[in-house]
Amino acid sequence: MQISGSSAVVVGGAGGLGEATVRRLHAAGAKVVVADLADEKGKALEAELGVRYVRTDATEEADVEAALAAAADAAPLRVSVDCHGGPASGGRLVGKDGSPLDLAGFRTTIDVYLTGVFNVMRLAAAAMGRQEPVDGSRGVIVSTASIAAYEGQIGQLPYAAAKGGVVGMTLVAARDLSPLGIRVVTIAPGTFNTPAYGKAGDKLEAYWGPQVPHPRRMGQSPEYAALVEHICENDYLNGEVIRLDGALRFPPK
Repeated sequence: MQISGSSAVVVGGAGGLGEATVRRLHAAGAKVVVADLADEKGKALEAELGVRYVRTDATEEADVEAALAAAADAAPLRVSVDCHGGPASGGRLVGKDGSPLDLAGFRTTIDVYLTGVFNVMRLAAAAMGRQEPVDGSRGVIVSTASIAAYEGQIGQLPYAAAKGGVVGMTLVAARDLSPLGIRVVTIAPGTFNTPAYGKAGDKLEAYWGPQVPHPRRMGQSPEYAALVEHICENDYLNGEVIRLDGALRFPPK
């Protein structure tokens, strides 16, 4: 699939993984829409690169539709990347005091990290389905899970459940959308050191870096973005979850 001359929506595009993806797709010739809630960073990217910033809550239908419409107005919509973040609850299923894990926190985490991904996926697919196909293909939807979907750590149950749901949606969505010529691929990152951590990133690097088999460091946002670009360009990647983790497997804690 040709990125140049197409439009792309990056949900969470003002964050670490998202910003790197925005820059990569923009450099490849895409008309990029940054869909995020971080107004200051989104507008800064808009001013620097000439991309479009649309304030977007991934869980809100109208917000996502507005971002997709902005992209489709600029060029044929071929790419949707979702790497948004948000609040996530945690804790053991039963705490040391005998109390069960908070239900409201679990629901919030599922809403942000699973329902939000579903919302973006369904609306992006519908918008892409209205585009004219090129060689039988209309586009690609890239979602973001986590290796926590496979090896959730102690205290990560809500987050692991949400990311496991994203993994579970991938193949089904690819099969559902095959008549439209829309591919669906998910990236499951390991530990990535993004600017969001600030100075704490050094401590995280010191802790996680030595646990990664090779290379012995945390992942870097441009590596995620490079994989997104390859997924876009490789038409035979479909219905797959790709771990991007340096062969790291999470220990129990």
